[in-house]
Amino acid sequence: MKNKCNYWNIYLVLLLFTRFSYATDIFKWTDTQGQIHYSDKKHSNATEYKPVQDFSFYNVQKVYDGDTILLSDGRKIRLLGINTPEIEHADQAEQAGGEVARQWLTQQLLNTRVRLEFDSEKRDKYKRHLAHIFTEQGLHLNRELVRLGYASTSIYPPNLKYVAELLAAQQVAETGRLGIWQYSDYAPKFTSELSNKNKQGWQRIIGRVLRIKSTSKSRYLKLNDNFDVRIKKEHLQYFDTLSLLKGKKIEVRGWVNKYKNGFSVLVKHPSAIKILD
Repeated sequence: MKNKCNYWNIYLVLLLFTRFSYATDIFKWTDTQGQIHYSDKKHSNATEYKPVQDFSFYNVQKVYDGDTILLSDGRKIRLLGINTPEIEHADQAEQAGGEVARQWLTQQLLNTRVRLEFDSEKRDKYKRHLAHIFTEQGLHLNRELVRLGYASTSIYPPNLKYVAELLAAQQVAETGRLGIWQYSDYAPKFTSELSNKNKQGWQRIIGRVLRIKSTSKSRYLKLNDNFDVRIKKEHLQYFDTLSLLKGKKIEVRGWVNKYKNGFSVLVKHPSAIKILD
């Protein structure tokens, strides 16, 4: 049977990580198709995986928004594992909660410096550095933004560091209706309510999985003829129980894309799908 990463093993292993050390080994290997896998059990071709950590502290020169900062050394840092609403700029109106998140982050960074913790991917497609950031006082700002409702989780494998902590923090905020979880802008909408006029930004879409379609590149959860949830082949390893979603009512979280015959949300991690019944 083809070796693959057991998501729940990784999820539990992440609980054992501390801020400054890794008590449990994580192994990384590449299969014959070129797919990278991670596990807490050593594969014959695996090497030990150690996310890069930086124990230096840096001054922050600028806060762009709730999830992006500029260090005094010129590095632009995108906070890993989270997403905050957009602030107003040239071609974008402010999204609900965007300025509040930026102001909160700015306040936390006054009179302190930050330490960076990196994960598997060091930069995104915009050449920004990807990191978890901690103040000199030890505050994990990525997690706090989520816990207080200023941000939602946005998990992009293979960057799985602190996933357990981030998801637990989001549960606190969502249950308490903190921050974005109290705004009507982010209330769930049914697939039938989605249109070209209201598809912008991060969305919560509700529907029932009528069928599951597979292609050579992706798996699709069809919620109706005009809406689907797309999971690329390289991310299927994290969705162990995907087939069990057929017939289930779900909420999917992410960014809606328009295509010829309707709308689609690209999902990379199970945390973006919530089973409602």
